[in-house]
Amino acid sequence: MEIVLLSIGKTNKMYAQEMILEYKKRLNKYTKFTSNEIRLSSKKINSKSELLKRESSLFLNHITDKDYVILLDEKGTNYTSINFAQKVEKLRILHKRIIFLIGGAYGFSEIIHKNSNEKMSLSRMTFSHQMAKIFFIEQLYRAFTILNHHPYHNE
Repeated sequence: MEIVLLSIGKTNKMYAQEMILEYKKRLNKYTKFTSNEIRLSSKKINSKSELLKRESSLFLNHITDKDYVILLDEKGTNYTSINFAQKVEKLRILHKRIIFLIGGAYGFSEIIHKNSNEKMSLSRMTFSHQMAKIFFIEQLYRAFTILNHHPYHNE
C-alpha cells in the first residue's frame, strides 16, 4: 500500500521541514509514504473561484480513479488516534493507494469534494498548512506504531 499526502503551497519554515522529514523517515519503515507540495504558478489570480479551479486542476493531475481520496477538512470526521489507526488498517486492506489532501487557503472546490471518498478532520480548528502537515504525518506515524504494537503511543 502507498499513502500520499498532497498539499497546496510550500513548507518554508525550517522547523516544519525537519519535523516532516523525520516523520517521513519513520513512516517509511512501515509503509510507502510520500508527501508532495503542489505549487501554483506565479500567474496572477483574480478571484477565489479562479484560485480553487487552478488548485483543483493541479490536485486532479495527481489522482486516479483507483485512488482512495480523503480530504483533510475541519468539517470532516473526527478520529481518536486509536480509531484512526483502525481506519488506516481497513483502508490498507481495501486500497492500493490512499491520498490525503490539504487544500489551499479557501479549502477545496466542489469538484474536489465530488472526487473524494471522505473528509477527515485533524481538529475543528484551522491550522496553517505547515502545522497541518506536521500534525497529520505524526498521527499517521502514530497509527502505524499502534498497529505494530510499538510503545510510541500511550493509553
